[in-house]
Amino acid sequence: MGCVAAMMIGGIGAASPCDASGRHVVHAGESIQRAVDKARPGDTIVLRPGVYRESVLINKSRLRLVGAGRKTVITPSNRRAANACGKDGNGICVVGKGRTLRDVTIRSLTVRGFKKNGIFASGTDRLSVVHVTVRKNGVWGIAQEKSIRGVFRDNSAIDNGDAGIFLANKTREEGGGADTRGAVISDNYLAGNRIGVTIRRVRNLTVGYNTITRNCGGVFVVGDESRPQAGALTVRNNSIYKNNKFCRGNSRLPDIQGSGVVLTGAEHVLVRRNVIRDHHGKSPLSGGVVLFHSFVKVLNHHNVISHNIVLHNKPVDLANRDLPGKGNRFIRNVCRTSEPDGLCRRLHRDGLNPSATTE
Repeated sequence: MGCVAAMMIGGIGAASPCDASGRHVVHAGESIQRAVDKARPGDTIVLRPGVYRESVLINKSRLRLVGAGRKTVITPSNRRAANACGKDGNGICVVGKGRTLRDVTIRSLTVRGFKKNGIFASGTDRLSVVHVTVRKNGVWGIAQEKSIRGVFRDNSAIDNGDAGIFLANKTREEGGGADTRGAVISDNYLAGNRIGVTIRRVRNLTVGYNTITRNCGGVFVVGDESRPQAGALTVRNNSIYKNNKFCRGNSRLPDIQGSGVVLTGAEHVLVRRNVIRDHHGKSPLSGGVVLFHSFVKVLNHHNVISHNIVLHNKPVDLANRDLPGKGNRFIRNVCRTSEPDGLCRRLHRDGLNPSATTE
């Protein structure tokens, strides 16, 4: 029986004949990086409760980095960074040099206070980040580029400088929308960031069952003139409310405040069965669900906004500010106000009027 199989049967805490080679236990005050460097593909690195003052670079496939929940904290060191991850200002990096890293797992720990990103990944396949808290990092809480089939589930991203979770084709280069081959962002709590979730120039993924609140904006799907265009993805069953912080704009976007879901330069996005409420702002991006042209004036097209509850958003619940974008449809959404008029399924004192559906 292999080490991984034995651990699955006995549990991480159980002893097994392969503990010495397949399971590396790190205590507070010891080096996580040293354990990573010694580990082989398929090994598990267990972090005991405590504060670890370092950055961690993972450059091997099939490693599992498992903490003790919120009691395991990775935070910056006062010493000079010992690896490229720390020199770049990141907490944990999962990066392959010229090859794809496969099946890396980061689970049950906290990463906080780094100058740039809590967790940064590039060139990965099936990266799994689960039960992780990323808090007060300078740019992104969790960020991934040039990767496929990532899973980001049951995490908390709080008070990070930009997006709580950020998925992109490339972070430093232009390019068309990359196929993530089914990446999943699910069941996360995203609060106090600039934007809860940013999806930039990627395709084929799902953002579902997340709670997104107290950011400047909730979910942004961002594209431009590159081909293929960003989109062909689903935003569904999320609770998105009171994203009313104010964030100053930049060269790509105007000021952000009171934005629930924003599509800009996107195609074939399905926004379905979300509850989007209580957004207030005076930005061109303010509103419950907003379609807005990209910073290079690329229009949204063939997106479907369907069966959402979108209420108490100001200036409006639904806004198509991207006319004459083609083929965008608003279907059976429960809301009161829209721009232009006529996008809502109207509410009456005695309940819904099922005949007032606009497509």
